[in-house]
Amino acid sequence: MRPAPEPVQVIKHRRDIALERLAAAVPYARYLGIEFERRGDELTAVLPFQEKLVGNPMLPALHGGAIGAFLEMAALVELAWAQVWERMEGGGAEAAAIEAGAFPAWPKTIDFTVDYLRSGLPRDAYARARVNRMGRRYASVHVEAWQDNRSRLFAQATGHFLMAAGEE
Repeated sequence: MRPAPEPVQVIKHRRDIALERLAAAVPYARYLGIEFERRGDELTAVLPFQEKLVGNPMLPALHGGAIGAFLEMAALVELAWAQVWERMEGGGAEAAAIEAGAFPAWPKTIDFTVDYLRSGLPRDAYARARVNRMGRRYASVHVEAWQDNRSRLFAQATGHFLMAAGEE
């Protein structure tokens, strides 16, 4: 006899906790205040505005380093979440390990190129990463960032990552 399926809210709660733990594992992301919102398997990174993020107070504009770090964190968490999501969906021992906080090893950045399209205004910023390719050893990710209007990007980036195959 099959066990009864878990209620959807229990599954959603489990996924949200896993995402919070995953994002909290990066100290610099915590320092910047980066948060992640999940809708199904899609993530949106949120960089809440803080005065410490302003690089040029004359404009004022967000610091380019903070923007670049925000985009790179969005890419890394998207890659890590893709692995976590797959294991949670698979169930069994791998899902139990994720629930216990045993996440796969983080991908390592090979290169990361940021295109600054316009000044980041002193307000919240959002980013979505799209995995173009993810294999056992290598991944390619594109990230787009906006503030008030999703179709008016202020920065975008492309990154290549070494996947941590066999390092778990």
